[in-house]
Amino acid sequence: MKKFLSVLLALSLCVPAFAGEPLVIREQGVFSSGGTVTEPLPGEFNVSENWLDYSRAGNTAHVDHANVFYQIPDGENKTPIVYLHGYGQTRTGWQSTPDRREGWSDIFLRKGRAAFLVDQPRRGAAGSTVKIVNNELDIRSNGTEFNPGDQAWYTHFRIGRGTPNRYEGSQFPAGEAALNQFLRQMTPNTGNYDVVLFGEVLSAVLADVKAMTGKKVIYLTHSQGGRVGWQTDTENMAAIVAIEPGFAPEVGSDIYKKFVAAKIPMIFYFGDYINNGPDDIKSTAFWKSVLEQCRDFAKHYNEDGGDATVIYLPDEGITGNSHFMFQELNNKEIADHIEKWLTSKGL
Repeated sequence: MKKFLSVLLALSLCVPAFAGEPLVIREQGVFSSGGTVTEPLPGEFNVSENWLDYSRAGNTAHVDHANVFYQIPDGENKTPIVYLHGYGQTRTGWQSTPDRREGWSDIFLRKGRAAFLVDQPRRGAAGSTVKIVNNELDIRSNGTEFNPGDQAWYTHFRIGRGTPNRYEGSQFPAGEAALNQFLRQMTPNTGNYDVVLFGEVLSAVLADVKAMTGKKVIYLTHSQGGRVGWQTDTENMAAIVAIEPGFAPEVGSDIYKKFVAAKIPMIFYFGDYINNGPDDIKSTAFWKSVLEQCRDFAKHYNEDGGDATVIYLPDEGITGNSHFMFQELNNKEIADHIEKWLTSKGL
């Protein structure tokens, strides 16, 4: 009986907690964008042995592309959204929450915005690459084990002082089951992080989405994904929504000038526990510096004819959010805030 109950509990944690009216999807699918094909390995392909020939003589590999899962809602569609995750994440984080509520992709689908959810190159469903990751952020010094990081990243993400602690007033879902689901989203890189390469590949994603929908896209980036966002070509962007992007382009740089010239409207969102974060945790100083740097960027961007807004949620009366605001208890409230801004821009 105990084993049976355990199975039922496990199954219950895997079943989405649907709420409201059914979400009607007109079309969905998966495609790849960008990437390269390697040169054949020396030698002749052995047709007879094929996969049993471990030398792989004559074989090529399709590598370093992005993988995109998309959904187009029924009815009239507004400007579509391309979602790009941050470090250690995949598109999963946009699709649901640790406590099984609707994620932002579903929330915005209900608002009439097609979702194009990216796994960046060398991550998740786009893991195919040539050289295996070897940087110390991912791999331990022995070179054969991935680095653990549950407590490290949880603290850096400003959820609390190590698992399972949460800051007072936290919007992060409570309980062991939710924490377990959140931490199991984390996944390592298969190859090293290459922001220029990833920018080229995401430029191909945006071009493919424009070709599919006939519309430029809203580019919604998170954390380290923001770095890729700045490297992406602007020709198929309608706007950028940057969720705690790590940094903004340096004022006066070529990347800065690229966005000014394209007049891309953009909005930055930052959660709580930054200005009021614990001083003994080094990440607090990091996030303070990022927030101030983005504010300085926005000031100059606007002076140079651009359109940038920085939102520090506590200033809006929205408190308790971490680096993962899109998965927290008030994720719909923040999505509504973003939707209001998008509507104001005619998107």
